Order: sequence, then C-alpha cells, then structure tokens
Amino acid sequence: MRDYLESLEQDAAKDPEQRARELSRRELPKRFYKQAVAAPIEGGFAIHLDGRAVKTPGKSTLLLPNETIAKAVAAEWEAQEKVINPGAMPLTRIANTAQDAVTARFAEVADEITRFCGSDALCYRADDPAVLVARQTEVWDPVLRWAEDKLESRFELIAGLIHREQPATLLKAYRARLDAFSPLQLAALHTATSLAGSAVLALALAEGHLSTDDAWTAAHIEEDFNIERWGEDAEASMIRAYKRTEFDAAALILRA
Repeated sequence: MRDYLESLEQDAAKDPEQRARELSRRELPKRFYKQAVAAPIEGGFAIHLDGRAVKTPGKSTLLLPNETIAKAVAAEWEAQEKVINPGAMPLTRIANTAQDAVTARFAEVADEITRFCGSDALCYRADDPAVLVARQTEVWDPVLRWAEDKLESRFELIAGLIHREQPATLLKAYRARLDAFSPLQLAALHTATSLAGSAVLALALAEGHLSTDDAWTAAHIEEDFNIERWGEDAEASMIRAYKRTEFDAAALILRA
C-alpha cells in the first residue's frame, strides 16, 4: 500500500472528474451478487452480498459501527448495476480507508488535518469586491467565533493569499479535539476538510454546529459569487455535483 498521507494529498489534488476518468479506464468487476444487505455481527455491522461479507482491500471484513452507516453502505452496493464502480461508492471508499489505513496511522492523519487548519480557507479574505467581502464576513465570522470558543484561542485573518500560520495554541487545541474521533470519523473529517478547503467547517459539521447544506454553502461563497457574475458551465456543474456526493457521504458518517 502506498504511503497513506501521500495518497490523501494526491487524491485531494485531483478533481472528481479526473478521478472518475481514472476509474473508468480500469476494468471494473461485474456485479456478481443479487442482494446487498447490512448484517449485524460482533462489534458492529458487515455488508453481506448474498450472505458473503464484503472485504476491504486489506482483506479484512468491512466493519461499520452502526446500522445507519451500514445501511447506507449496503445501498451503495445495491445501486451498482452491471459493474461495481468504486467511483460511485464514496461511503465504501471512506470506510475501507479508515479500516485499512487510518486505524494504524491515526495520529498522522489527525496531524495532517490540523495542518489544514493552520492555513484554513476561512481565514483568507477577499479585499474586493465589497459584496463578496460582506458575504464572507457574514457567513464565515460566526463559524470562526464558534471555533474560537471551542478552542479557546483566536484565529488570525489574512487579506489576500500570503500565507500566515495560525497560533500554535489554537492548532494544539484543534488537534486535541480529534483524539475523540474514531478512525472512520477521522477519515470522513479528512474528506470533508479537503472538499471544503476548511478544517474549521469540517469540525463545525462534525460537532453539529453546521448542517451539511450550511457547511457546503459556506465552503463555496466565492465560487457561487463568481457563478452569479459569469455563469456556470456544464463541466463545472458536473464536477461540483460529484464533489457534493462525496461531501454528503463524509457528512453522513460524521453525523450518524
């Protein structure tokens, strides 16, 4: 298996369309089962395909922590038609990653997410036009204030794109909160962070401060502003829809 953190960074750098193209070039396995169901087993739930448990790429039985997540994963398998397409199964991919990699390398993944917080998108503000500045202030400031209360430290706001690291005490407090996550939740948090460009929005989603819709909207203020001004082409719309599916999968795990 490739180094997990390297894999995360490479996957995050790809847009969903690129990932879909890569998957489409592979020879996908044909659907070989009639029914996919969530089945209770010791320690949680498995996914049974005609009675046989789904295995992770690491060859262990895929184990889900609760019925809500297990039924959603089973639905992904049930939705496959002639072939099994991992590109259309975000919950399964996150669960596989959590079980095969994050469990053994929890601290490294948590540290990686914390580094996202150190250059969080919510701290980098436009200086014009005024309408965009106002929207960022209206939506992002309350989320940062919430996070500051939780972390007992203040974020530094930056105008423009010049990097400035956030205070070490804030990052230490953020990292400490991640120790309460399970490996599956941490894998989902990394997915949400990558898609939102914000570890703060991901944490607010995970801790119930923001709904899935509100977190998604907050992550796309600038993009939505540009769509209003210039319109959106079909390819960009397709990519965004794919990303939303991935984000919803991560949110389901974090909120289940």
